[in-house]
Amino acid sequence: MASTKTVSIYDTITNQIIATLERGTDKFSLPWHRSTAPLSRPVNAATGKAYRGVNVLALWASAEAQDFGHGFWATYRQWQSLGAQVRKGEKASPIVFYKVLDKRDDDQAEERDSSTRIFAQASHVFNASQVEGYGLPEVPDGEDFDPIPQADAFVSATGAAVHINGDSAHYTPATDAITMPDRERFFATASGSAAQNWYATLLHELIHWSGADHRLARTFGKRFGDNAYAMEELVAELGSAFLCGDLGLSASPRPDHASYLASWLKVLKADNRAIFTAASAAANAAEWLSAFECRD
Repeated sequence: MASTKTVSIYDTITNQIIATLERGTDKFSLPWHRSTAPLSRPVNAATGKAYRGVNVLALWASAEAQDFGHGFWATYRQWQSLGAQVRKGEKASPIVFYKVLDKRDDDQAEERDSSTRIFAQASHVFNASQVEGYGLPEVPDGEDFDPIPQADAFVSATGAAVHINGDSAHYTPATDAITMPDRERFFATASGSAAQNWYATLLHELIHWSGADHRLARTFGKRFGDNAYAMEELVAELGSAFLCGDLGLSASPRPDHASYLASWLKVLKADNRAIFTAASAAANAAEWLSAFECRD
């Protein structure tokens, strides 16, 4: 059975993301559609490691809500260890981390198997924009960085069949192929060029491709019932955003987000762990696809 602290962090992060989604319903903008700064994975400034799973989405949502222009985060003590100081009055952003405990060590953690359990614990971090005394590392300006060759290489490494024709983007399980519209059909937006938006859409479909029965066999039918389709779309959208962050692309809202937002909100409000499930599945798909490049 989950402890009170476990339930609290699930509720805290889920409610934060729900609030961000509801703010975006008029313009179909989601937490990972950044117009104020290039999209990138949130990174711990002290360890240099990128955040994973639901923490990526939670920190993107927090950065968007507070208009932070940097993706570097750390705890209060970690900032101190870097010679920086969190400004007085700054509000921390919640994240979650998991510990695997021996079953005998904690009788309130979630059971993983017969001998171990997973314990979810809350932590709090501050953005680089909230501290003084920290010199930001230099990063390439978005206009000077051309991510397209890297995105081409990424998609090619997966071996996915991609057919460029028609007027819509979709993955067809029967033929195990992805269909993409001609690149000329895409246009530039505030958060990305026409080419960046085309690749972001392709990555969305590639996440769907990864979930086929003979690959990751991703399914949500038993738990989410009629909302399983909405969950798969949320996984594809999150997975695409994660990959865009890794490849240096920006992500823009898809035209069909209007129809999905209501379904996503319904799922998240009914199940405070749905976003954790979706983010975990998206991270797993993104990492599985990224591994293809390492095999070459």
